[in-house]
Amino acid sequence: MTEHSQVGLTGLAVMGANLARNIARRGYSIAVHNRTQEKMHDFVAEFGHEGTITGAETIADLVAALERPRKVIVMVKAGGPVDAVIDELVAHLDPGDIVIDAGNSLFTDTRRRAKACAEHGLRLLGTGVSGGEEGALNGPSIMPGGDPDAWEEMQDILTSIAVDVDETPCCVYVGTDGAGHYVKMVHNGIEYADMQLIAESYDVLRHGAGLTVPEIADVFAGWNEGDLESFLIEITHTVLSKVDDATGEPLVDVILDQAAQKGTGRWTGQDALELGVPLTAITEAVFSRSLSALRDQRVQAANLLSGPLPDSDANLDASLVDDVRSALYAGKVVAYAQGFEQMAAASRQYGWDLKLGDMAMIWRGGCIIRARFLNRITEAYAADPGLVNLLLAPYFADAMADAQDAWRRVIGRAVELGIPVPALSSCLAYYDAYRRARGPAALIQGQRDFFGAHTYERVDRDGHFHIRWSQDGSEVPV
Repeated sequence: MTEHSQVGLTGLAVMGANLARNIARRGYSIAVHNRTQEKMHDFVAEFGHEGTITGAETIADLVAALERPRKVIVMVKAGGPVDAVIDELVAHLDPGDIVIDAGNSLFTDTRRRAKACAEHGLRLLGTGVSGGEEGALNGPSIMPGGDPDAWEEMQDILTSIAVDVDETPCCVYVGTDGAGHYVKMVHNGIEYADMQLIAESYDVLRHGAGLTVPEIADVFAGWNEGDLESFLIEITHTVLSKVDDATGEPLVDVILDQAAQKGTGRWTGQDALELGVPLTAITEAVFSRSLSALRDQRVQAANLLSGPLPDSDANLDASLVDDVRSALYAGKVVAYAQGFEQMAAASRQYGWDLKLGDMAMIWRGGCIIRARFLNRITEAYAADPGLVNLLLAPYFADAMADAQDAWRRVIGRAVELGIPVPALSSCLAYYDAYRRARGPAALIQGQRDFFGAHTYERVDRDGHFHIRWSQDGSEVPV
């Protein structure tokens, strides 16, 4: 009798194939399936020597190849394809079996699917996986959410394939139903903001300080040795160092300046609006990608719309380079603070009981936003689990105080030169608004009461009030 595999996987595109290889390399037997059978056969032929890998030509074959309770990882495109695969699995699985959706599914879809699976006695784990194809193969950051009993049964496999940082796997149970995919969504949103902040910093260094692309590459290499050390800073140096074979020019100069997106950043911004969380850095990053897509309009506008005259004195300025480093660090802190604030709001809204320090801990390795200062975030939540905003943690409050003067100089200089810095600017605006005990919203409330009788509250006594604006102008309690 053929021995059954410990886990199955359907969907052998790059991420699924590498995840399957990772599992096999860790000593787990795995059965693999792909809608296109040829791809499955090619995969087994090429990588079968890396572990105990069995091919399955159909979903029925895949399920039949697994030990009970069956554990099936779904690695297909988010949306309809996931529903289609789960529907097909339902026909072959038995109560108690486990489905692990490890793609980039929208968390609301995961919540819906968790309920649908439960009706058939199946257990769903909506699992965020970050790290790209390299991470999937060598050790990603993993954010499992869903049925807690299913997590207990998958824990050994998932923690073994995750990357380790300080001998701690970057994998921890996040929460019920869609929590895992929600945390992955916010991770991707922070990734959007981080990349936009880096792009704006590059823009200021090039068109504000007058540095060449190779010089900027060297700047980022130096920054990666300090408190900005991160995967994104590291690859920025690599990208800027690449010379195009065809033209001999820096590759960045021959890449079309239109940034694509797959939706996770947009989802993050949309949910922040629903929750009432001021997610300015991430939404500005999404808007910037949308604006980059208007290339034909931008080319036309470049010949029609005026801006500041070119600055002939924009030469290498070491002080500006240092200022940009400080501004970038401060912007990153705000982006992370907003992302963690959103996760806290979602945890309250959906009853997930997210441990924010754990989120920072599992993002320290394997994932795209891995960075040195995630250790500081982990420490901040360890010191104060009820921390309402990272900016209030002593370390980050001091860091912002140290960076703010340089941050303001960079934005001021960028505005003078007509260099758009929407993410850096919105982060500073958030910081300035957050640190004010009293802002201008009182005027907005007065306006709302005038035209819509929406009422207002007072600082000196409880209750809601309304002015009879069109009558005698008197104040009345409501």
